Amino acid sequence: MITGPNGKAVTRKAAFSRETGVSVNIEADASIIWALLTNATDFPRWNSTVISISGRIQSGEIIELRSTLDEKRTFKLKIKEFVPNQRLVWGDPMGSRVYILEKAGKGTQFTMSEKIDGPLFPLFASMIPSFDESFEKFAADLKKEAETIQRSKN
Repeated sequence: MITGPNGKAVTRKAAFSRETGVSVNIEADASIIWALLTNATDFPRWNSTVISISGRIQSGEIIELRSTLDEKRTFKLKIKEFVPNQRLVWGDPMGSRVYILEKAGKGTQFTMSEKIDGPLFPLFASMIPSFDESFEKFAADLKKEAETIQRSKN
C-alpha cells in the first residue's frame, strides 16, 4: 500500500495499475473517525469530495457514490471488508479503496489508498483523473471534522 505523509497524496503508476495514497494523524479516537466513515448520509456534510452516498456502509452491502471528480457518474461499490474502528474496503471489479485506522500517540493514524488495475487498465487509464488533490481534501476534511467532534467531547 502506498501512502503519502502528513496529508500529502502520492501516486504510483505502472503499465497495468495506478495507486494513490495519503496518510494523516488525526487527534481523535478511532471510533469517532469510524462513525464518520460509515455514516453514508452524513458524508457530503463534512467531506467536500463527495456529492452523495446512498446505501448502507456495512459488510457485503452495495453503495452508490457520486464524487466531485466525476459529478455525472454514479459509482456502484461493494463493501468488501468491514472491521470496526480498524479497516474498511470498498470497490468494484476494477479497484478498491482501503481505509485503515491505527492507534498513534494521542490520536489515530488515518491511511487511505486506492488501487485501480487489471489487464484492461491501459485502455482507460488516460480517462481517469488524478486523485491526489481529492485525497488530500478528503484527509483534511476528515481530520477537521473528527478533531472538532473530539474537542466537543473533552
